[in-house]
Amino acid sequence: MPDALPHPERFSPKAGRAALEDLRARLRGTRWPDAPQEAGWSLGTDLGYLRELVAYWADEFDWPAQEAALARLPRFRVNLSGLGIHFVHAQAPASAAPALPLVLSHGWPDSFWRYSKVIGLLTDPAAHGADPADAFDVVVPDMPGYGYSDRPAGPPLDSIAVAGLWAELMSVLGYPRFGAAGGDIGSGVSRYLALDYQDRVVAVHRMDTGAPVFAGDRAELTPEERAWFRAMAAWGAAEGAYGAMHRTKPQTAAFGLTDSPVGLAAWIVEKLRAWSDCDGDVERRFSKDEILTNVTLYWLTGTIGSSMRMYNANAAIAPEQHARRVEAPSGFALFPADITRPPRAWLERTANVTRVTEPPRGGHFAPFEEPELYAAELRDFFRPYRTIT
Repeated sequence: MPDALPHPERFSPKAGRAALEDLRARLRGTRWPDAPQEAGWSLGTDLGYLRELVAYWADEFDWPAQEAALARLPRFRVNLSGLGIHFVHAQAPASAAPALPLVLSHGWPDSFWRYSKVIGLLTDPAAHGADPADAFDVVVPDMPGYGYSDRPAGPPLDSIAVAGLWAELMSVLGYPRFGAAGGDIGSGVSRYLALDYQDRVVAVHRMDTGAPVFAGDRAELTPEERAWFRAMAAWGAAEGAYGAMHRTKPQTAAFGLTDSPVGLAAWIVEKLRAWSDCDGDVERRFSKDEILTNVTLYWLTGTIGSSMRMYNANAAIAPEQHARRVEAPSGFALFPADITRPPRAWLERTANVTRVTEPPRGGHFAPFEEPELYAAELRDFFRPYRTIT
């Protein structure tokens, strides 16, 4: 008789008083660096803005209220291959048309938080003025080492291994076939789901293709592809120091970022500003409460180090894996302020493209920045693939 599938358990964490008091004490005892006059954000996180944010964090931010809001999502934990995995499992109303199961994969520096605004839009479109036939059953896991999922005690897991965990999770939840979507690291996880579980993934939607990897003759690339490669190399030289640290020496950075909440906030908020469609004003896209909810999740779970280690694992993925072409129907939404906007020729080279859109607003965190636009993208893309057997 085969082993029984693991059973998910309801999960609703509550931070203890001592942990929150320790956080406030650390914030109030911060030893601040100096900064050149008028440096602003040019050298990294702006000192004046971070002082303002930290003062709010210490004296006004209401973590229990944010925790209670997140607890309204149907959240669970389950043991998969020896790791406790936290996930949201939100199902469409029983009165809706048959729902398409959809697993959403997040990136860095976030967690299930990235999709918290779109879950209701996807599970119950009729309640938001959309077609009830476009309903999804939505699954949003925290990757191992992120959020409330366990941190691997051994070597960090790469995107291929995480895709295997998500396939296992969808089996546990009773979904033999499903759609996959994601951005950032989650784009890679979604890609490997489509590559390695072709009999189960009906279609895959991504916001990017990740950093370009091409082992062939560059002369084979189109002029647009070569220009994009040059642009990505220039971006890496100007903005990629964080990624080089994550790939090579994540443990060194983890000491300071795990010990100092202000250091942690500086590491994350600079990316929220740089990668979002905020025109230099991070609070055009994220309120202080939203920024600090994301950062506090990292702080209370102690996962900044383990989240960064996944970059190290992904850097070791064999070149032949990057050369595989996705044959599942593939859609891309290229938001205007995202880090990377690959040309159509590269999309066609690497995937069976059935839809490409360029939404008018949004950046790297589009599901949080522009939840209505992102939800509409997923409804439109997956509509032809809803008849699953």
